[in-house]
Formats: sequence, C-alpha cells, structure tokens
Amino acid sequence: MPRSSRRVPFDCLSAMRALGEPTRFALVRSLLDGPQCVNRLCEVLSITAYNASKHLRVLREAGLIEVEKNSQQRVYSLAEDFRTRMKPGTQTLDLGCCQFHLDQFQA
Repeated sequence: MPRSSRRVPFDCLSAMRALGEPTRFALVRSLLDGPQCVNRLCEVLSITAYNASKHLRVLREAGLIEVEKNSQQRVYSLAEDFRTRMKPGTQTLDLGCCQFHLDQFQA
C-alpha cells in the first residue's frame, strides 16, 4: 500500500522563497501536468537526481508538493493546499498577498 508524506501547512513566505529559485519553479511548473516520478522530472528538466532531490525537499518543506512512496519509487505531486490556491481554469497561483502567473514565466 502506498505511503504519503506527512502534510506540511502552507505558508506564503515559505512558498515565495521556494518559488524564487529557477529550478524549483521549473519543477512546480512541470508538476502542473500531474504527478511525476523523480526520474521523469530529471529527464524533463535535464537535471541530476541529486539536484532534483535537493530542490524537491525544499518544495516539500515549504508545503508546495507532496510525495508518495510506492516501493522504490517516489511520485511527486502538487500539495492540496497549493492546488486550492490555483485560480480555476488558469495557471495563476494566488497567495493572497500576490499572484504568480505560472504560464508567463520562462522555465
């Protein structure tokens, strides 16, 4: 049976800090398409597994993503709190204090 990581509360400041790094921002944009394993994320973004793991940890600690472990594989997805802050039908993240138009940034 798959195990999920513990849920981290969403915090606006932590989210902004995490999204301020280009690789982490690209990881989040990639996860907008749905859950992905770390190998796929590495392939899509042309980064090493070591580099991806470091950035994914920061995103998880900021409450932006969740990880589910299935046997040896880890599957990453956007956290529920993150998804609820996305404006319906858009790629706009509304943090309350500001908005990120994820489709307008270069990855």
